[in-house]
Amino acid sequence: MAAIRAAGLRLIQAHGYEAMSLRRLAAEVGLQPASLYNHFPTKQALLHGLILEHMEALLSATAAALADCPPDPLARLRGFVAHHLLYHLEKKREVFIANFELRALEGENLRQILALRRRYEALLIRILEEGMAAGQLRPGDARIGAYAILAMLTGACTWYKPEGRLTREEIVRIHTDLVLRGHAA
Repeated sequence: MAAIRAAGLRLIQAHGYEAMSLRRLAAEVGLQPASLYNHFPTKQALLHGLILEHMEALLSATAAALADCPPDPLARLRGFVAHHLLYHLEKKREVFIANFELRALEGENLRQILALRRRYEALLIRILEEGMAAGQLRPGDARIGAYAILAMLTGACTWYKPEGRLTREEIVRIHTDLVLRGHAA
């Protein structure tokens, strides 16, 4: 199953969800197409499973990272920024698919993933609201602030290269500085 998921991620990222076929995926992992249907009855089920796995892992890892942070809203914001960036830079393929192929999900599959995304966004919104209430962050619309922060942080996945001129730690430091300068009271 892990080999099928890994190949599915590779093929969807390389060719896009619409162009990727289960027949091609079966060939990639050395299965007969009929055998693949035992694992994923449809291409939609494969995409949903990949994004669901990513979102559940992201939520779990983020909850653990925030549990290790001091209760201070600024410390939690720093922790959120660092965790989001490091997790996303490590999982670029999954992030790409979860963000750019989301539009291909349908019905209940889409509703379920959107609910998980809202849960993730709510973590950052809550941190921003707590920081505003404590007078550590400028008053404003926490939801819009969270969307802006998430877009900036996730955008690093599009240009980051491990062999690039900046280390992941430098990228975290720069982004943390940008977030705090933009929101600190």
